Amino acid sequence: MNTPTENQTKSSDKSLEAMRHFSEQYAKGTGTYFCSEPSVTAVVIEGLAKHKDELGAPLCPCRHYEDKEAEVKASFWNCPCVPMRERKECHCMLFLTSDNDFAGKEQEISLEYIKSLRDSMA
Repeated sequence: MNTPTENQTKSSDKSLEAMRHFSEQYAKGTGTYFCSEPSVTAVVIEGLAKHKDELGAPLCPCRHYEDKEAEVKASFWNCPCVPMRERKECHCMLFLTSDNDFAGKEQEISLEYIKSLRDSMA
């Protein structure tokens, strides 16, 4: 597990690509779609990648945790979380069923787009 520096505000490119690839494959495998607003998808993937770097696991970035390390060990909120695996309910709006009002038509997102959004937020 990487130890985060106090100045770490963004994910490593390696983790970002891993989480992007995972997200695309998972969406295709489950018949779900990314949010119609691509920046939502990019920010969630960046959050997953940052948690992967900091905690060693892609803990859901859209929730508040009192103890992130304990949550990683419990694995309930590690992506894909239990609600997603069991009921296709993604609180982050990363994986949406086609009947969701926010679902887009995409199951892919470019690494360049995610990086550009990530870098603009840093």
